[in-house]
Amino acid sequence: MARIKIVHTTEYTYRNPVGLLRHRLMLRPDDSHDLHVHKLELEVDPLPATVLWKHDAFDNSICFLEWPETLKTTRLSIVSTLDLTHHPEGQSLPQYSFEPSAALFPFAYAQNEIPDLARLTERQTPDPDRKVDAWARRVVADCGSAETLKVLEAMTHAIKAEFSYGARFEEGTQTAAETVELGSGTCRDFAVLMMEALRSYGVATRFVTGYLYDDTSGETRGGGSTHAWCGVYLPGAGWVEYDPTNGLIAGANLIRVGVTREAAQAIPISGGFVGDVADPIGMRVDVSVHAAPIR
Repeated sequence: MARIKIVHTTEYTYRNPVGLLRHRLMLRPDDSHDLHVHKLELEVDPLPATVLWKHDAFDNSICFLEWPETLKTTRLSIVSTLDLTHHPEGQSLPQYSFEPSAALFPFAYAQNEIPDLARLTERQTPDPDRKVDAWARRVVADCGSAETLKVLEAMTHAIKAEFSYGARFEEGTQTAAETVELGSGTCRDFAVLMMEALRSYGVATRFVTGYLYDDTSGETRGGGSTHAWCGVYLPGAGWVEYDPTNGLIAGANLIRVGVTREAAQAIPISGGFVGDVADPIGMRVDVSVHAAPIR
């Protein structure tokens, strides 16, 4: 358990004054048994800005910012400050009570769960040469065990071991097939790869966006920005989180902000402007996470 303070700063600059269109923010976690939000502060410049909070189709907390049409600016700054307590769900090798049908991999879902999970078991990105399928089947075969937890652990660690991590600040996410071909990617790319690999077996997965707080080793990858990983639905155990970028299991060091069916639905900040296509100068993102253990 840890008390966490997160400061997430995003700044856009423009050559000429531009108008600001509606912006969508996915920055606030929902309170749950494993996470309690004490306070959220949102600083926006320029003002005035109308702030609206809603829930999306996945029940994530979404904030919308709207400005008067007459407002013009050369800079947009959004600073989100979170104060929360995190209760990780389990240790690095968690023990769960499975439905008997889920103990061995691959498994099938109960008939009454299929309607709710169906879209989350469907492949979301093209794999015309079945590169993802081949990679997934090799990892499962090399695992040496048919136990579901061990297979998922092996896949999580295989992505960390076999692929080179590199930060990429451009928008968008590689397809899983592109990640296999390139042998490298970002945390978002690795999350999508694990999701698509498991979906090739009919396993329900979802994309998770949030933050990473480092442990004392200082070896985790993906700090200094938002982070991404995946959730896997296991009958009897529910949603279990896996971070293939760092080989983390069961939510350790991970602050979940939002969950979606695909990566494109989980952009932390999105919006537009009214001006010339050449007006944008750049975007700066900085995420500062401070964790203090609670005993």
